[in-house]
Amino acid sequence: MFRLHTINLVKKKCRQLSIEAVQNKGKIKVNDQVESPLTDLFGRNHTYLRISLSERCNLRCQYCMPEEGVKLTPNEKILTSDEIIKISRLFVNEGVTKIRLTGGEPTVRRDLLKIIESLKKIEGLETVAMTTNGLTLTRQLVALQRAGLDIVNISLDTLKRDKYEFITRRKGWERAMMGIDLALQLGYDPVKINCVVMKGFNDDEILDFVNFTKDKNVDIRFIEYMPFTGNKWDLSKLVSYQDMLSVIKKQYPDLYPLENKPNDTSKAWKVPKFLGQVGFITSMSEHFCGSCNRLRITADGNLKVCLFGNTEVSLRDAIRSGCSEDDLIALINAAVKRKKKQHAGTKNRILDPLHKNIITGILNFSFRNELKLIIFFVSAPIFARNYSTKLSHVTSEGKATMVDITPKPDSVRTAKARGTVRINYQTSDLIRDVTAKKGDVLTVAQLAGIMGAKKTSQLIPLCHNIAISKVEVNVKLNYERKHIEIEASVRSVGKTGVEMEALTAVSVAALTVYDMCKSVSHDIVIGDISLVSKSGGKSDFGEPIVLKTLEESVKDTEIRVGAI
Repeated sequence: MFRLHTINLVKKKCRQLSIEAVQNKGKIKVNDQVESPLTDLFGRNHTYLRISLSERCNLRCQYCMPEEGVKLTPNEKILTSDEIIKISRLFVNEGVTKIRLTGGEPTVRRDLLKIIESLKKIEGLETVAMTTNGLTLTRQLVALQRAGLDIVNISLDTLKRDKYEFITRRKGWERAMMGIDLALQLGYDPVKINCVVMKGFNDDEILDFVNFTKDKNVDIRFIEYMPFTGNKWDLSKLVSYQDMLSVIKKQYPDLYPLENKPNDTSKAWKVPKFLGQVGFITSMSEHFCGSCNRLRITADGNLKVCLFGNTEVSLRDAIRSGCSEDDLIALINAAVKRKKKQHAGTKNRILDPLHKNIITGILNFSFRNELKLIIFFVSAPIFARNYSTKLSHVTSEGKATMVDITPKPDSVRTAKARGTVRINYQTSDLIRDVTAKKGDVLTVAQLAGIMGAKKTSQLIPLCHNIAISKVEVNVKLNYERKHIEIEASVRSVGKTGVEMEALTAVSVAALTVYDMCKSVSHDIVIGDISLVSKSGGKSDFGEPIVLKTLEESVKDTEIRVGAI
């Protein structure tokens, strides 16, 4: 599994983080091909975005929340309509073609009409949909359709008035039914009706809902009862897809399946000669994670890559701290890249070949008003309490350990790493003219990188303290592109590699550049820190490494400074 931990180093806000990793034929290829930021490590491209407009709801459905409701986020922390459109436009530009507005209950937002009108103006967005309980549709749906609402889903868990009030703890069954009729009159094809089926609540109405499709162009979507915070989920209330299908087939043995689209969550079926159809959303019994193309934005602006996941990334905070679009895309990309293969359902996770390899990521982090250190851990999936021993620094009991390198033969070990620091024009001028407040930025960063390499074992807990025979760090200003290029090469004769020393050298040099330039500007982006090559071990890769002599390095430095 993938874990992304954020450690605050300074009490201000971070602008950007991005972690990218692409696996190719069992090895990691970094940035050797261009792919959408919305494509995860399992090849799933996300084209469907669900946006919660509000945490508020005018019902208290028993399967959704406790009777007393839930603690709501203060209004000032809920996304504004402008922020919703900004986020939507960003996702559409990266490939999203469908946006669904959800809640809570989306119709409680007073600016709902404005949001839909604005969404329909985004070039490339094909579909705007909405899921609602239908209580206000008789007042709102005509205007919403004129604004551009393409699809409407109406939540309805019973066709009986008294049971509706029992399940929802509120009145409103008649209004919901009138909302369905109005949607049909307005030509929505079909009108989708979401029905959460619970044993002992409404499982006795499955056939009633099927009969509802006889003369109405509706798509009844039976949803397996799922666990959510506060709904006191109980396995005994779950009615599985196969159980529901069995009930229907006893009455309608000629029920037949319809063809489903690749990313459909609902398994569609139809009774011959019935105008409408039924479907089953099998979130619990037969997950559809392998074809998932959905991302979610919560009402308070958090990006959720999985409905069942607990990890969220705040796009709201990023926007309100002044993030650029590039920064936001990097933030989104980092979240998508750590999406798991399947959700945390009732089954054990399946071991996937991708998890058998340690993934090396690019650590991109920029600083506006806060310095944050982003650490990306990769480990294999967990089965019960048995831990994978594929990771070299983990025991069979799941404890961290230093690798015993005693049996390994001595050999010449080399490694090269690179990274960049993007800066603005003002900072570039100061570095070029060696007039920065703290002095010669390039030289100090170079020395810091060398020192960092030598102290790697003191910074990284499980690294061996090895005798380094050569460290070369080159720090160059690319004035035209407004960034600093850092390259570190390390050599040692011993039993273990020097990849971490090379990566540490680049990282420390980059952080030194930031420290020396932060008084001028916080518009600094450290990025693309990656291992370029290594040799001397069992898994060599990359270009040959040629370490220069001290005289050659000095000569190169003189040429570089003279060219500037």
